[in-house]
Amino acid sequence: MTEGSKITTLFLDIGGVLLTNGWDRDSRQAAVDKFDLDFEELDERHHLTYAAYEEGKLSLDGYLDRVIFYKDRPFSHADFRRFMFSRSETIPDMLDLIRRLIDRHNLRAVAVSNEGRELTEYRIKKFDLAAMIDAFVSSCFLHLRKPDQELYRIALDISQAKPDNVVYIDDRPMFVDVAVQFGINGIRHKDFESTRQKLAEYGLSL
Repeated sequence: MTEGSKITTLFLDIGGVLLTNGWDRDSRQAAVDKFDLDFEELDERHHLTYAAYEEGKLSLDGYLDRVIFYKDRPFSHADFRRFMFSRSETIPDMLDLIRRLIDRHNLRAVAVSNEGRELTEYRIKKFDLAAMIDAFVSSCFLHLRKPDQELYRIALDISQAKPDNVVYIDDRPMFVDVAVQFGINGIRHKDFESTRQKLAEYGLSL
């Protein structure tokens, strides 16, 4: 950030920053426990398939057919989908902080996230994310995944913000590093307090 520049726009990861991750290793382990599955088998099939789902090239039911329902199960797709959706919760204090900063500083907000379509749409509706986020630059809509640089370029084009006027928050260091290569200001989210302090350094405080 150069002297005299002002932050006008936030680029925000969703899973791991505003909300819990939609379908991470912990959630898959919880599914193994609940539905009596084999973790190694599920995890291998997940890693072979999940990129296609996140890039919007495979439906959630298609993903589940490959990862869970390739054999008969004593539970349904609907049962498993409900469990997956139930794993989404807010990150303590972060959602409220970002909402208040957007209002106070009249910021634009763009979600830059890797997530499948059904999970994305559920989370937008469940947590009313469209009320605070102006655009969703999501892997499932654009058929690109972070750390592909094109995702960040599209976010800049859509927001019409200069990189120096943007702060990007993500919990993955590599994704922050890629954004910084564009001249975007980056914050690696570790916890509420450290992120709050770093935002304040950019003039974004309550």
